[in-house]
This record gives sequence, structure tokens and C-alpha cells, in this order.
Amino acid sequence: MTAARLPPTAPHREEPPPMSAPSGAAAQRLRTDPDTVERDLAKLVLTVVELLRQLMERQALHRVDKGDLTEEQEERIGMTLMILQRRMDEMCARHGLRMEDLNLDLGPLGTLLSPTGPTSG
Repeated sequence: MTAARLPPTAPHREEPPPMSAPSGAAAQRLRTDPDTVERDLAKLVLTVVELLRQLMERQALHRVDKGDLTEEQEERIGMTLMILQRRMDEMCARHGLRMEDLNLDLGPLGTLLSPTGPTSG
């Protein structure tokens, strides 16, 4: 059995390549202030929480449709999801965001979140 030959690796560089000066829009994104950073972080966290909330809601609806849950479990899940939605609305308002602001544009893939919740599509 012969050993596979690997192609030679590029020489290791100690310094990163020089960066060109940012242009127009890129330079605008790089300038930050504490208020913007805090709001953007809140937006990111709330986006992740909303994605998880929608996934949980879809899973709950799937389980209800399959008949996997008792009436008590259905009631408890429904109440929990309603409370979570209310808290999401409160957190968005606290940070000057709307739920629509949390929906990231993924380019050709579309948007991250379902615009009307789990019942669409």
C-alpha cells in the first residue's frame, strides 16, 4: 500500500495581507456607537429567539395534528407560546424594534423567518 502524496502547501505568512481602505457603504457599517451596538445585539438575540419560537410552534402544531398531546399539554403549550410572543413584543418595543425588523434577508434563499408565523408555506 502506498501513501497518498499531498500537494505542497503554501508558505506560512506571519502577517495578514494588507487591507484596502473601506469604501462608501462598508465604511458606514464600520462606524459604531454604543447605542447602535446595543440595539444590533438585541436585534440579533431577538431574531434567534423568534426563530426558535417559530420552530417550537411548528413542532407543537405538528404534535397536535398527530394527536401526540393531551388536552392539558396542548393548553399549556398554547399558553406558553402566547406568553413568549407577548414577551417578544415587549422586548422589541423596549429596543425600538418591530417584529419585521428581526426577519433577516438571506439573499437568494429568501428571508429567515416566516412572515406570518408557522402556518404559512
